Amino acid sequence: MTKIIAEIGWNHMGDLALAKQMIQKAKDNGADFVKFQTWSVQRLKHGPWDDDGRLEIYKKAELSKDDHISLKNFSESYGIPFFSSVFSIEDAKLLADVGVDTVKIASFESRNVELITYCYYHFDKIYLSTGTSSVNEIRGTLRSLDVGKFEILHCISAYPLDYENCNLPRIESLKKYFPKVGYSDHTPGIEGSKVALGYNPTVIEKHFTIDQSLPGRDNKFSILPEDLRKLRDYIDMCEKMNYSHGDNYLPCEQEARDVMTGRFDG
Repeated sequence: MTKIIAEIGWNHMGDLALAKQMIQKAKDNGADFVKFQTWSVQRLKHGPWDDDGRLEIYKKAELSKDDHISLKNFSESYGIPFFSSVFSIEDAKLLADVGVDTVKIASFESRNVELITYCYYHFDKIYLSTGTSSVNEIRGTLRSLDVGKFEILHCISAYPLDYENCNLPRIESLKKYFPKVGYSDHTPGIEGSKVALGYNPTVIEKHFTIDQSLPGRDNKFSILPEDLRKLRDYIDMCEKMNYSHGDNYLPCEQEARDVMTGRFDG
């Protein structure tokens, strides 16, 4: 079955009570995992974010070690696994220290061999997004590691993503080299994810919020709880329709077989 990651990311804007509401709504509406983002503004290099408003968001949405512990414990008590994206080895060390066993490497670090290798030896499972990298670059980055420990996510790093740039056939290209391939979907709504199900991804990741008018850059293109429920229901319907009952006729056809066959003379 295709799983769903509710990417809360930084939509909480540093408000732990809001983050916990998002966790609850994600679980209640069918998500299999909740994911956040882990960084330290102290280690952030200078860049365009200094002047375009992102720096203030980074500062406000940064989670401390205690915040991670609180959110992890809350998620687990509510019955949904917690993990986070990392952007540096120090971020990964923080997650390992608080007992998180799964980690995601964001697309921007998909060629960061040092970070990926560190995570390989310190976490049980690694999601690796592939935006900004070619398939051959991903193969080269992972060439000395057991790819069975990774779940590779097809991703296009545009926020939001236009339909014409989804490049979904790349999922099949990734499947030639990696046993587990999912999709990190940045298109608005859930229609893009529904189309992607035709490629049988192991997981769909969608940015998630409870209010698209909340501050922060990602809330406005994140899906709402009702969208998440519709996606969960659609995935469940697809699972039922694609279940193989074998080559014989089905029990639900027995009456039609017995009664309707040969009902006209001649």
